Amino acid sequence: MSKWLQSGMRRDLCALLYGGELRGQELKAALEAHYDDRIDPDRFYGAMQKLVRAGYAEKHTDGLHDVYALTDAGERAVAAHAEWLDGQVD
Repeated sequence: MSKWLQSGMRRDLCALLYGGELRGQELKAALEAHYDDRIDPDRFYGAMQKLVRAGYAEKHTDGLHDVYALTDAGERAVAAHAEWLDGQVD
């Protein structure tokens, strides 16, 4: 697994993006709902910036909103992690 996905938060962000794109605020709200806790915006956007720089996610602007999606590399990494998890939890 890439060091970029060793962070649980980055893995969870990729899992939320698997199969679709989300606006930054929607993505942050979904992660906060999952964690049942508020996430500092700098921490959230820092994690997303790292994923974009590493090639696992891409960002485009829609009006005033940043929209994120996984790249093919990001989708492969999430699928590989899910397969590994399935083998461990089975």
